Amino acid sequence: MKWRSLMWILWPSFLIAAATSATVFALVDPLDIAIFGTIQLSRQQMYAGGFFLFWLMAALSSALSLFMAPSAPEADPLDSF
Repeated sequence: MKWRSLMWILWPSFLIAAATSATVFALVDPLDIAIFGTIQLSRQQMYAGGFFLFWLMAALSSALSLFMAPSAPEADPLDSF
């Protein structure tokens, strides 16, 4: 995979994950969330886990969009004449 394509995936998904994390955790207290009923995580663990989960979901969305986008045709040097 080209580095440029990787950055087209990771940078927008990072920004979306940051905005989503800020919005979700402004509305939901991480200490109110219990995983499987008995597991209690600290606030910082929930913030980090939520951020990386949102980043993964946004990265998958960006990667799928890039995969489905039509590729530009390669320039043929003979077409310039």
